[in-house]
Amino acid sequence: MSFVEFRFLWFFLVVFAVYWSLRGDQSRKVWLLACSYFFYAAWNWKFLFLLCGSTLIDYTVGLKLEREERPHIRRRWLCLSLTINLGTLAIFKYFNFFVSSGATFLAWLGLPASYSSLNIILPVGISFYTFQSLSYTIEIYRRRLHAVPRLLDLAFFIAFFPQLVAGPIVRALAFLPQLNTPRRFATVDVRGALILFLIGFVKKACIADGVAVLADQYFGQPESYTALSAWIGVLCYAVQIYCDFSGYTDMAIATARLLGYELTLNFNYPYLARNISDFWHRWHISLSTWLRDYLYISLGGNRGPRWFVYRNIMLTMLLGGLWHGAAWTFVIWGGLHGGALIVHRAWRERRAPAEENHGWRRSLGWLFTLYWVCLAWILFRSANLSQAGYIVRSFVFLQDNGPNKLDASILFLLAALFLIHWLNAIGWFDRWWRRGPAPVFAAGYGCAAAGVLLFVPTHYTPFIYFQF
Repeated sequence: MSFVEFRFLWFFLVVFAVYWSLRGDQSRKVWLLACSYFFYAAWNWKFLFLLCGSTLIDYTVGLKLEREERPHIRRRWLCLSLTINLGTLAIFKYFNFFVSSGATFLAWLGLPASYSSLNIILPVGISFYTFQSLSYTIEIYRRRLHAVPRLLDLAFFIAFFPQLVAGPIVRALAFLPQLNTPRRFATVDVRGALILFLIGFVKKACIADGVAVLADQYFGQPESYTALSAWIGVLCYAVQIYCDFSGYTDMAIATARLLGYELTLNFNYPYLARNISDFWHRWHISLSTWLRDYLYISLGGNRGPRWFVYRNIMLTMLLGGLWHGAAWTFVIWGGLHGGALIVHRAWRERRAPAEENHGWRRSLGWLFTLYWVCLAWILFRSANLSQAGYIVRSFVFLQDNGPNKLDASILFLLAALFLIHWLNAIGWFDRWWRRGPAPVFAAGYGCAAAGVLLFVPTHYTPFIYFQF
């Protein structure tokens, strides 16, 4: 069940109506938990047991960590949570990747090894809810959070359906305190949530699915297209993945707000970033901050000699790339960003921060950042390294791989989309929809929604991050 499907709208209308008609906060939690489990079971009911098992384990570990004072015993309980959660993720997501990579490596050494892969179905959202659940046990271990006494609260936090299958990755520290205060409909920003949902719908159903046709056409046969088509295909994919993922996030945040809960901000105009570090402060914020706080800092962070810090940056980004998918293309994508972050850090150590924000340097930094991000997207989107090689040669060296051409007029549409993106970032469209009485807003919203439906493509493209 996807946010852009009409059956989700009917599902949410029922959830919303029953939820706010219930008087007790506890009964509302039970209702939302049941709806969340139903929502997840709609994908594959068998994996619901996996979700519940992870919840039970971390609930038990959390209570043990709360009561235990001996450091070595507390470390063992934390290791149990890490081993079970990451082990489950490794089996379902990375088993075949590790086995095939190991066999390839042995063959390279001259030691041929036969292997058989398992037909494993990847549980939807496992990367997201695993990281959410781990944030709970890690924060209790660090004594920054108390264990929740009720299993219902933890199950609700992990399974809350707006963010369950594709984020944002919500931290226990940010979400669990919201469960201590009863939700009141009077505090819900209904207008803001409805506008945000419509924006997310437009991003996904109109823009992302619209440009996906050209992106898929190019990436399907990159050896057949010209260099200009390579740029068009890559730029279309850059727009697609941003509008697809941020559109989902917008709808998730809006849906949660209509139920009285606040989720984590996940995007902040990333394609306007002035450098690669700024990009990672704006793109997939919930993941980048999770990796920073629980991986980078745990590795040593900025402490130690320069090479030590650079190692931590690269390891964090390589593992961040692997989190996205079990393929070397994702690992190299993470390595490209890790290398760029290291270069930027080394450059900043030799320059005053004010120089970077000065005039033409800021504009040049933005261009270099956007170029590098698009170059890295090639690895992210390519089916294999061979295909990525074709596209990189065409994108970087302007080498024609074939005679076929994509329609270049799409570049004007991409430029218009970027202009709207920039105008929105500087507040051009800010809060105009709050003016006027409620009936006028309702009528305008209905007309806008009807107009949007006219531009929805007839084909449906699944959300990109569902595969992660």
